[in-house]
Amino acid sequence: MNLSLTTLAASLATFTVCSTAPTRLGADDGKAEPGSKNWQQNAAEHARILSQVKWTPVAATMPNRKGGFFEAGKELTGVPYSSVRSEGRYIGFDIGLRTFLAAVENPHSVLYTENLTGKVSNAAAYYGSVCSAYTSYALGCGIWEVSRRYGPQVSDGIQRVEAQSAEAAQVGDVIYTPHATETSGSHVEIVTAVTKDAQGHVVSLRVDESRPPTTQTTERSAVNFNAHLASRDKQLFRITDRDAWRGTNRAEPLLFPNHEADAAPAMINRTLLLDLGDWVPYQKGQPVKFNVMDRDQRGVKSLVIRRDEQTVEEIAINGPGVHERSFDTCGDYMAHVVHADGSMSQACEFAVCDLKLKLPEGEVTMNGGWEARFRAENMKPIVIYLWNTADSYGRHPIFLTEEQRRSGAITIPTGLLKKPGTLQVWLIGEHKLGRLKLRKDVPMIQ
Repeated sequence: MNLSLTTLAASLATFTVCSTAPTRLGADDGKAEPGSKNWQQNAAEHARILSQVKWTPVAATMPNRKGGFFEAGKELTGVPYSSVRSEGRYIGFDIGLRTFLAAVENPHSVLYTENLTGKVSNAAAYYGSVCSAYTSYALGCGIWEVSRRYGPQVSDGIQRVEAQSAEAAQVGDVIYTPHATETSGSHVEIVTAVTKDAQGHVVSLRVDESRPPTTQTTERSAVNFNAHLASRDKQLFRITDRDAWRGTNRAEPLLFPNHEADAAPAMINRTLLLDLGDWVPYQKGQPVKFNVMDRDQRGVKSLVIRRDEQTVEEIAINGPGVHERSFDTCGDYMAHVVHADGSMSQACEFAVCDLKLKLPEGEVTMNGGWEARFRAENMKPIVIYLWNTADSYGRHPIFLTEEQRRSGAITIPTGLLKKPGTLQVWLIGEHKLGRLKLRKDVPMIQ
C-alpha cells in the first residue's frame, strides 16, 4: 500500500499567472525564489502527507471515533481521528506513517484488537491523530501542541489576522475555534492552499484538519470560507515567527516527525507483520505477536528472530498463524520467515527498549523544585511532559538537555505549574523506529 502523493507537489505549487486561469499560491503570494519553499509551503505539504494517505481496513473491528467501526474493504483517505495520548501512539510523532500502514494490513494488529473508546477521552483507534497533533506535525513541532496554543494570548510569534476574511488568508494560517467552557475542547485547522484569479482576488481556499472519522480536506469559495470563519466564533491566526511560537518544541533536533520518511512509499511485508505493525519499538517485556500471513501462498517452514545480527530463536512452522514472544534484552531486532523453497521473506524490524521513571513519594508542590529521575535503555530520553488535569493550559513539555540525560534527573522549574490537582508526568523516549511513553501520576498541592 503506497501513499497517494504523486500529485501532491503539483497541487501545492505556484502556477504561472495568466489572464484567464486561477492561480494557486503559497504563502507570501508565491514570492519565494524559483525552486525554493518557505516554511508555510512546507507546512502545507506536510499536512497533506497525513490528510491524503490512502488505506483500506482488512478487518471490521477498527473502532471509529464517530461510532462503530471502520468498514472492512472500504478505502479511506487520511489518518484516523483518535486522541491516543499515553495509551496509544500518535501517527507522525510516536510512530511513522509506515508503521500505521503496516498495522492496517495485519488483521491481528492493535488497530483491530485494541479499542481505546472510553479509556481515554476522545479516543478510539490505538493509532491516530487529533486536530492539534495534526497541525503541530505540519508546523514542525517536536511533540504535539494542545489546540489552545493556537489561540489568542497564549504564545509568542502568533497573532490574529487583522482582516478576518478569505482575501487576507495565507497558506500556513490556522483557524482556531475556541472552547465553549473551560473544560471543553477547542479546534484548529490549517490553510493549505489559496487560489487567486488573474486580478489577484481569492477564488477559493483549501483547509485541512483532523476530525472524526479521518482527516478532512475542504475546498471553499471565498464566500463560503468567510461564512465558515463567522461560525462558532472562529478566528484566523497567523504564525509570524515560527521559532518564537515553537520555542524549544522543534522537530529539527529530533528523529520525529520525519516528514521525508512519511512521504516515501512504504513496502509493506506480505508474509509477516507484528501486532504493532512494523518498524516500531516495544517496551522491554511487552509481548510481541508475530502474525505469519503468507499472503502470496509460498509456503512457510520457520520463523527466524534475530537481535543485533545474532539469531535469538528459530521457530518451526507449517502454515499461517500468530506466535507470541517476550524479550527481556534490549536491542534492535529483525524477524523473517523462511519459505518452503528455502528463500527468505522481507524482514520486519522492531526494537526492544526500556524506560524507567521515579517521582517523589507522596505529594509534590505546584511550586516546583522537586526532582524526577529517569533512565532509558536502547532509546534516548527526549522530553519530560507535565499534564495538569486541573488546568486546561497546564501542559508543559520540558525538552531534556544532554547534561540532564547524563545525570538521569530533572528538577521541575518553579512557577511553571499554576493549579493544584493530579499531575501526570510522562517520560518520552525516542528510537529511530519510534517513541515510547511512560506515565506516572502524582498528587500536587499548593
